[in-house]
Amino acid sequence: MAVTIRKDRLDGLGLAALLGVQLLFAFNQAIVKIVNTGIQPVFFAGLRSILAVGCVWGWIYWRGLSPNIRKQDLGAGIAIGVVFSIEFLCLFMALDLTSIGRASVIFYSMPIWLTVLAHFGLPNEKITQTKAVGLLLAFAGTAWAILSRSGSGQAAFAGDLYALGGALGWAGTAFLARKTTLRVAGPEAQLFWMVLVSGPLLLLAAPLFGPLLRDIQTVHWFWLIFQAVVVVVGGFISWLWLLSVYPTSTVASFSFLTPIFAITLGHFVFGEVLSLQLLFAAALVGLGIILINRVR
Repeated sequence: MAVTIRKDRLDGLGLAALLGVQLLFAFNQAIVKIVNTGIQPVFFAGLRSILAVGCVWGWIYWRGLSPNIRKQDLGAGIAIGVVFSIEFLCLFMALDLTSIGRASVIFYSMPIWLTVLAHFGLPNEKITQTKAVGLLLAFAGTAWAILSRSGSGQAAFAGDLYALGGALGWAGTAFLARKTTLRVAGPEAQLFWMVLVSGPLLLLAAPLFGPLLRDIQTVHWFWLIFQAVVVVVGGFISWLWLLSVYPTSTVASFSFLTPIFAITLGHFVFGEVLSLQLLFAAALVGLGIILINRVR
């Protein structure tokens, strides 16, 4: 098994991979928007996790990696799976109710909430003066994105709140991955627990959100499989690989690109309004993320 070599700076390969992953994550939000027209969002999220279980397990054995699924991780695995379920229930519902641009800007406020959790729950992760400024900027951008609306309706406002719930869930999974026994289990095992637990939970919750199928077409099933194979396995594991090779602060600070890509896709694919308020909110969140992840 190949040994991972850490690098102290971003090279050409890392930059290309990082840009590709961020573009994939933005494209993923457009896919969810499309599939939601045929499959109810929570049912869609549950089906994706169920399919992803086999895909992640296949990846682990194809790479010759140890699955590292241990009995002592059962409690932590269930906890991270539950929080992962909340994260994607909220994100998929947000993309059903509000625009891609708005959902992405709010969802990618995650570093705010992770930084606060880490300050109280992780060693050597205290909020510095620079991080505090970044937190204030990113929080202001998130609040601006939610409050700067004109005639969007109650459904869109609910979508914004779902996106915020998704950001909190994302921060929760990242925190549990570092706080619990799963920190020594490895990223593949963490991802396996997430999809293994979230699949059944999301499928059980799905009937509470309306009919499971809408105007289902063949293309919706194609994008469902694409989600499970390419986004969950390819995207998530590529992201974890980047974090394992390149400086964490450098990789994390690039996450502000996803909302920019998502806003652009939403405008050109779905005709979403490219408002100055949303762009300003995205700029505040992006600048805040950069400051939060800046190395002292």
